[in-house]
Amino acid sequence: MASRIPAVTLHNGGKMPMVGLGTYQGHDAEMRQVLNVALECGYRHIDTATVYENEVEIGDVLHEWLSSGRVAREELFVVTKLPMTGNRSGDVSRFLQDSLDKLRLSYVDLYLIHSPVGMKANRKGEFDMDTNHEEIYKAMEEQVDAGKAKAIGLSNFNSKQIERILKVCRIKPANLQVEVHVYHQQKALRELCRAFDISNRCESFVGRSDEYPILLQHPVVTSVAERLGRTPAQVLLRFLIQNNLVVIPKSTNQKRVKENFSVFDFELSREDMASLEALDRKGNGRIIDFKSLFKGIENHPEWPFSIPY
Repeated sequence: MASRIPAVTLHNGGKMPMVGLGTYQGHDAEMRQVLNVALECGYRHIDTATVYENEVEIGDVLHEWLSSGRVAREELFVVTKLPMTGNRSGDVSRFLQDSLDKLRLSYVDLYLIHSPVGMKANRKGEFDMDTNHEEIYKAMEEQVDAGKAKAIGLSNFNSKQIERILKVCRIKPANLQVEVHVYHQQKALRELCRAFDISNRCESFVGRSDEYPILLQHPVVTSVAERLGRTPAQVLLRFLIQNNLVVIPKSTNQKRVKENFSVFDFELSREDMASLEALDRKGNGRIIDFKSLFKGIENHPEWPFSIPY
């Protein structure tokens, strides 16, 4: 099944499946169970991060599948991320090795700088106002040289921050993970990435209906879903996929995990795509700006949302 999953080819030749399992807020036995279900469904793209604090659970499940021969390492595409508290060149190797130890892997397929904002490595939640992206990224490149990451990239960076990296990089970013959904389609940022052959992974939020019900309840979305006999989440995911965007929907609900993967056996018509594209609210559609998570983050010189894209 895994071989039939459409994939995006990265500039290093790696194949990134277009649907991955997002694991944010997945923990303990629930995380292990959901990951097993996902792998059984055919998921081979697994997204995690240091700050998700679930790399141990994910590593245990992956080790079981790999050691039993149910999956080969080459079939998996595993992504993790450097935390804000590791946003210093001298910390990159240590944090990646810690992730690899927890994941029980010798390498990850993609390693991202999780945020352009740096934080001090203390328990006070203080920002590191001297975050230096260029130096951090050079340390990321060293991880590719060491064979610990097949590809490297960025997350939540804006256009100017990406351009700064492109001016100094030796190994081009393979991916940008960023918020994209029908209300916030990020066309200008996506066009920049396309020009430099940087793939996009979407934080789409379609599954977080308790927090953002309007995405799943919009009459345009529900009308298309009803006509096609699909769920609103499947329609929203399919819209992104048909825009050649990789999606990583997060869910700990086994039924929704299966539904989120069942998006390759139908297509949205040109008319459906146009009606969904018309829902774009541009910058006003952004859901997450991290202000509620990190008080005062907008005062950091590298807070990415001070410019349009």
